[in-house]
Amino acid sequence: MEKRLKHYLEYYRRIVEGEETAEGGWEKFRAEMLVQIQFFQHERLIHLIVTVLFALLAVMSILVNLFIQELAVLALCLLFFLLLIPYIRHYYILENGVQQLYEYYDRMEERF
Repeated sequence: MEKRLKHYLEYYRRIVEGEETAEGGWEKFRAEMLVQIQFFQHERLIHLIVTVLFALLAVMSILVNLFIQELAVLALCLLFFLLLIPYIRHYYILENGVQQLYEYYDRMEERF
């Protein structure tokens, strides 16, 4: 998903800055851009839900570890935190990418 987002960000940047022209006219380009924004918004929402779930599981595992001091519970806690790091990174990339898409869309609307 990260490669796809970067591809579209670069594509929209080139068109909005005038380095390329939109194939099929501006209305088609605008409609395509709105569809891609919706796709990335949906992906962002799903990853937010998953990230929050893993954060809650990590916190709950810490609380369980306070009461049940077993090596298996500590390993589970560590596993949740290790999985949480890539989820946070991925969500961060999606969030910033969608914000950038919004900016390109606004610049395109001002220009045309």
